[in-house]
Amino acid sequence: MLVVITLLGSLTIILASAELFTNGVEWLGKKLNLSEGAVGSILAAVGTALPESIIPVIAIVSGTGTESHEIGIGAILGAPFMLSTLAMALAGTAAIIFRHRDQERLEIQVNKRIILRDLSFFLPVYSLAIMAAFIPVIVIKYGISLLLISTYMFYVYKILRDDASMGDEELAPLYFRRKSTNLELSWVILQAAVALGSIILGAHLFVSAIEELAHMIDLPAFVLALIIVPIATELPEKFNSVIWIKNHKDTLALGNITGAMVFQSSIIPAFGISFTPWQLSPLALLSAVLALISTCSVFLLLKTRGRLHPLNLVTSGLFYLVFVGAIFKFH
Repeated sequence: MLVVITLLGSLTIILASAELFTNGVEWLGKKLNLSEGAVGSILAAVGTALPESIIPVIAIVSGTGTESHEIGIGAILGAPFMLSTLAMALAGTAAIIFRHRDQERLEIQVNKRIILRDLSFFLPVYSLAIMAAFIPVIVIKYGISLLLISTYMFYVYKILRDDASMGDEELAPLYFRRKSTNLELSWVILQAAVALGSIILGAHLFVSAIEELAHMIDLPAFVLALIIVPIATELPEKFNSVIWIKNHKDTLALGNITGAMVFQSSIIPAFGISFTPWQLSPLALLSAVLALISTCSVFLLLKTRGRLHPLNLVTSGLFYLVFVGAIFKFH
């Protein structure tokens, strides 16, 4: 009973904090004269990716033996997999639920260039990270790690250089200073920091509760890391995207997901490649392949048709179900 209460309480913290965080990040982007792409793909994506990024680092650095490496690798691969499947499906479902002026939303209203840019970085970078598992030469693996990090740095530079600022877009009042007519940057940073801290706290409590449930039903450590950890830490944070879709800011919503995909396919795998043997099990490879296929389908639809229907994103969740089915079959 205590586990259920912890789950519900932590989820409530995360959802409330996500609302606070999205509001703060929008104002931070406006105050810093950043673009919509930079806000969604960098600030929101990296900020909310911190909790689940810490888990594999702790598992690899402080753990001993093969199990700690399995947990670390599982958590590293789990984030891109979950983002490209469940998180996309969550965004599509939200678009269906939150109708525009009581009418069905026939398409996701995104800046095509921003989302295609994110996905065009993710696909080759994540493929390279997976290919590193088949390279036995350690020096080449270190070189791949450096290349992954350098590519992400170039990605950030390209966003900051190319995108136009948010300009005078009307934003909801900052929650910490709702009646302020002259909003100071310090209040914006404070709200975003408090919200992010609350998300981390909620995610930590959520992970603890999920871990306890997983052990009660006797799940393997790798499955726990690959499935449970990303769901517990990253998926609740992607409710930021739900909030943005509810407010008809689809580019911010999808950019929050695709930007996190770029971060989670470059910086974090680079750490795993450098500090573990980076040997992937068949299930680990399957999760990576499914993530790439799911992303390819979204990329090609947006590239060829120039638009996305909410159902296109919802169907991304089917790749997640395929993986769950494989787990039950082989375990």
